[in-house]
Amino acid sequence: MAEPVVVARGLTRMFGNFTAVDHVDFTVYQGEIFGFLGANGAGKTTVIRILCGLLRPSGGTCLVDGVDVGKSPEKVKRRIGYMSQKFSLYEDLTVGENLEFYGGVYGLGKEQIRERKRELLGRLGLEKVERQVTSDLPLGWKQRVALASAVLHRPKIVFLDEPTSGVDPISRRNFWSMIHNMAASGTTVFVTTHYMDEAEYCDRISIMEAGKIIALDTPGKLKELYQKVSVEEVFVHLLAKWEKKAS
Repeated sequence: MAEPVVVARGLTRMFGNFTAVDHVDFTVYQGEIFGFLGANGAGKTTVIRILCGLLRPSGGTCLVDGVDVGKSPEKVKRRIGYMSQKFSLYEDLTVGENLEFYGGVYGLGKEQIRERKRELLGRLGLEKVERQVTSDLPLGWKQRVALASAVLHRPKIVFLDEPTSGVDPISRRNFWSMIHNMAASGTTVFVTTHYMDEAEYCDRISIMEAGKIIALDTPGKLKELYQKVSVEEVFVHLLAKWEKKAS
């Protein structure tokens, strides 16, 4: 069985009296594409920010690559790749300069940066835009550069927070092809998305609502369990059921 690389038990995050993440449990394994689904405000991004060491949990435990996030957030940051919802690259730098900058942030030497930059430019089809200023690129191309920056240091785990939001369907499909190639090479990919068709590409998915995980399994098993033909139908059914229960 694959090695667990993310383990959350009773994970909780409070903002004042508001519970954004409510005693969440899950395990993610090496080489898995794990989808985190939920409506806006369900708690997905808060969970990712905790896992990346950007927010401290209010309760529970969470291990990322064996490191306790609550106790050693800086250690966790060095072991992961993170691509946020908001575009995180420097728009006044070229594509190549952005990769070199992030290589330095991750503590890579000049030779490592040169070698890995060349590898990623080729793998992600970015050679022809290496000298272009990032602000001049279409959004789909910018997302490729952001992914390259997130994996330049070859992390075991990559967190992608709604990575295809706002890009065209062809760019989305190309981006997911890259995600599958990463997972096939052993990288664990933890991805949030609000596109239900993208959830079908994941090995397992969890569905969040009001800070809780209300379903977690493979897309196929969830569709079978709830007798639905798509993840979107499962999602709508579960949210309607949850809202009825909460009212």
